[in-house]
Amino acid sequence: MKRIGMVIGTVPEKLELYKKLHSDENEGIRKILKKYHYQNFSIFIAKMDDGKDYLFGYYEYTGENFEKDDAQLHALPEYAEWLKVTNACQKPLKDETSWKMMDRVFFLE
Repeated sequence: MKRIGMVIGTVPEKLELYKKLHSDENEGIRKILKKYHYQNFSIFIAKMDDGKDYLFGYYEYTGENFEKDDAQLHALPEYAEWLKVTNACQKPLKDETSWKMMDRVFFLE
């Protein structure tokens, strides 16, 4: 299993839209991610010392070929549209173009 942690900033005026897009009622993206073996996907939000909100994401990849599944996921028109909308709600950290990948320090199963 591959475990991924990541962080990104937010666009304050689009934060409520971002939350709505990820609400429990929006089942479509969940089905797509599960099809490509993305499991236990969680996104958390925290206001940091600089007064800005940041998103922390975590997921587990349970498939056999991450590169292949990830490429197929990104080739889906509906996923591309999803990213177009959600990316507009996010503000990458300095020197990043999207989510900044994080190194795992600790895991307790």
